[in-house]
Amino acid sequence: MDNLSQDSTKRELPFNNLYLLSGLVTGYNAFWMYSFTILLLMVGYLGFGSILTMPLVSRALESGYTIQQLGADSSLLFNSEIVNLDRNFILLTQFGLFVFAAIGFLIGLKYIHKKTITSILTGFQKFRFKRFWFGFFVWAALLVIVVLAQYIFNTGSLTINFNVSGFLISLLLMLVFMPIQTGIEEVIFRGYLIQGLSQVFKNGIFPLVITSILFGLAHMSNPEVAAYGWPIMLTYFVAFALFMGSLTLLDEGLELAFGIHFANNLISSVLINEPNSVIKTYSVFEAKTSNPYAEIVLWFCMALITFAIFWLKYRWTNFKLILK
Repeated sequence: MDNLSQDSTKRELPFNNLYLLSGLVTGYNAFWMYSFTILLLMVGYLGFGSILTMPLVSRALESGYTIQQLGADSSLLFNSEIVNLDRNFILLTQFGLFVFAAIGFLIGLKYIHKKTITSILTGFQKFRFKRFWFGFFVWAALLVIVVLAQYIFNTGSLTINFNVSGFLISLLLMLVFMPIQTGIEEVIFRGYLIQGLSQVFKNGIFPLVITSILFGLAHMSNPEVAAYGWPIMLTYFVAFALFMGSLTLLDEGLELAFGIHFANNLISSVLINEPNSVIKTYSVFEAKTSNPYAEIVLWFCMALITFAIFWLKYRWTNFKLILK
């Protein structure tokens, strides 16, 4: 779909947003199809994922933990000290959950909805890789600046703990699998569900708010939540989702949001291993403590800078695209 087709559909279709239109005019959109596709995704993530995590469960039980404890706090399974396994083995297991989730979702998308993945990724004919990489490098550059400033000016907050062989394996795993992990989250929360809910509400703003809250709730089992409390972490996750969703609607595609999300997870994991991080890697720096309130302020600053850069580059003027 291109700008010309947008002009021809304004009079006939409920949206003037190419991205929302892409979800409407491509494939089939019955409610049962969304329900069944989400079920396939959950079967992949939880069903096949349970097979992947069996070695972790076995090791945790050997360490004295009970099934009840593991059920109450699933993050215990991904703690290398508890399961006595290498960080990279656990990292591979975590990524495997998202691989199976992606397979389940793609089966539903292709065979139930009869949709293409491109229709979920962008409102245009092709995925705009230049936008994806621009979003990636802008956010990555800001993250590197923040981490280096923290290391230089906040002496003692970060220590270098560089394991070359472990780092290279972590980096390889992240380069291969992290696009799947971040991609499936973007596709589901900023793509599939926003497009689907827009057909119910006939606008973009309510789907944006609903999916942002769902994104926050989906991350409430992360160890950061137990460490710092759900109010601050839910605020962070929902704010992150609102920012990414707004970019998606305003730019009529997932490319910028996908690039930012990939950069956020990749660069953060490469540079810093934090004690309460959900993803633990062999990173360059080790952080003994973390201040979530300072981090969320920094994140808001980074989001404002990033939005200003995008606005100057792409000259967005039609902010009603976020609404409809």
